[in-house]
Amino acid sequence: MAVKLKSEHLLLKSSAVLGVIIFFTYLIYSLGVLNLIIASDQSKISLIILAIYYLATVHWYFLSFSLDKEIESLQSDQVITTSVWLNKLKASNREDLQKDKNYLSLLEDELVNRHALGYMIVDILLKLGLTGTVIGFILMLLPIGEIKDFDPQIIQQLLSKMSGGMAVALYTTLTGLVTSILLKLQYFLLDTSLTRILNYLSLKVLDEA
Repeated sequence: MAVKLKSEHLLLKSSAVLGVIIFFTYLIYSLGVLNLIIASDQSKISLIILAIYYLATVHWYFLSFSLDKEIESLQSDQVITTSVWLNKLKASNREDLQKDKNYLSLLEDELVNRHALGYMIVDILLKLGLTGTVIGFILMLLPIGEIKDFDPQIIQQLLSKMSGGMAVALYTTLTGLVTSILLKLQYFLLDTSLTRILNYLSLKVLDEA
């Protein structure tokens, strides 16, 4: 029984997701939320998190484009792909099942490793957010040591400094959590298509053995 690979429309889905990301980026910028976060975060960790996220999004979209080309080449039975092991697997004459399985295993490792950088960045974004939380609480607690009397004017100044530290803690945590969740969902979209490709190739190898 011939095994067919259904069209994933991966590039179309990724383009739609990228469009939504660009739209919401413009929205939070036009509403002044982005400027508020950058201005309130004295540590500038939120700005670093956002820069890393958008660079990672460019990398994710490039992987989407590459994987979509792999899917098209599988559907058309052309040996024109970016994967060395996929080329070898497609060019195989199916006489050696063990050799095909080895190619398939190496192909799986190659394709999965493409996404490793993305998941590492997801973890970095989350850790940067938590680092900002710690820095924010340190900035918030430092003014407490300056209290020598209960002069209302001094207390008001200290509370102002403490609120700045709290802003750092909250904004970096929020930025780190939101960007890490979004990026993980983006790579989940790639993983879903990748799993279907590998399942298709496994069935194809067994079917043509």
